[in-house]
Amino acid sequence: MRRVVLDFCLVLLSLHTPGVLSLSTHVAIVYPQDPVLRVGSNLTASCWVHPDLGVHASSLFWTLNGQQVPGSLYRVLSPSNLSLTLVGLNASRQTSGDNLVCHNHKGHILAGSCLYVGMPPEKPVNLTCWSRNTKDLTCGWAPGGKGETNISTQYRLKYKLRWYGTEKACEDYSHAQPYSCSITQDLHLFTPYEIWVEASNQLGRATSDVIILDILDVVTTDPPSGVLVSRVGQLEDQLSVRWEAPPALKDFLFQAKYQIRYRLEDSQDWKVMDDVGNQTSCRLAGLRPGTVYFVQVRCNPVGIYGSRKAGIWSEWSHPTAASTPHSERLMSGSCDSKSSGDSNSTLRRELKQFFGWVRKHAYGCSSMSMKLYDQWRVLMQKSHKTRNQVLQGDKS
Repeated sequence: MRRVVLDFCLVLLSLHTPGVLSLSTHVAIVYPQDPVLRVGSNLTASCWVHPDLGVHASSLFWTLNGQQVPGSLYRVLSPSNLSLTLVGLNASRQTSGDNLVCHNHKGHILAGSCLYVGMPPEKPVNLTCWSRNTKDLTCGWAPGGKGETNISTQYRLKYKLRWYGTEKACEDYSHAQPYSCSITQDLHLFTPYEIWVEASNQLGRATSDVIILDILDVVTTDPPSGVLVSRVGQLEDQLSVRWEAPPALKDFLFQAKYQIRYRLEDSQDWKVMDDVGNQTSCRLAGLRPGTVYFVQVRCNPVGIYGSRKAGIWSEWSHPTAASTPHSERLMSGSCDSKSSGDSNSTLRRELKQFFGWVRKHAYGCSSMSMKLYDQWRVLMQKSHKTRNQVLQGDKS
């Protein structure tokens, strides 16, 4: 894949003097034309002017990317030849090359050359591949070293079937991701691939390490659909989350596993639940009453067609928001403050003990623990209401 070049480089300009030179003859030439050099190299260039033009070399001057080069770097080799020596060249400012231009005394351009100053590519790294629903095989990588050669560098993804395939080159390069390519034709399941990346430019070439993989071991899929977050009755510290399996994998033989993450409305810190398993619903417990939460779900297709390896996590689903009910305890302002404080203190202590057990044994998604928790929570709420009624009766 060759980077898109938007910059323009002057290659060669010619002037023609009617009656002196034929239209096919250059009046001036810069030599060498379009050299490719390593960063730190030295360059001696010459501007040759045709004698019939009547211009002496001492009247000429040079510019590099529009900036005039100091005359101390010039040398008049002959009445028609002016040289320039550049020491310790810096990397090209643009991949299309830097403009080295020869001008006459009036500033008119006589001729020019492109300088390509850069480095050979280093070995590409971080080559990884994934298959979306087994319909393709996409690989991405990173350039080696600092990642910038400063000259046009081509990256090509190569692959072959491990035991009997012939070497092929990937053709579907991504415009959105500069270092990725998708193999979409003639895919083979149950057969390992050998995959690597070759990088090359005019100063050298480099090859990544070869990775070996089976498409079934790197399957990813779409995020779960139909994510629904709702309240659990009037339980102010819980939310119920339900979703549907990715439709693209409905006909596949696999065992999915899911993850949930959630955060407070005014926070960017996500809390992840890893123990959801393969069920498509979950209960979030221990939440703040009267608070908006954002929830997302993702899927990992495990064991596609009997593969022994886990797949690759999908992207997270779009955030779904829901709020927990307000706590009744915070709204019962008519109770005696001292007695109410003692009652709330007891309830908080009981809550803390039970939440400790839930987090230790089956936090979040165990149907058995949630059933017990629901029964206990309703009982505690009834008990709390009874206490408030007794206290209000005593006060009256």
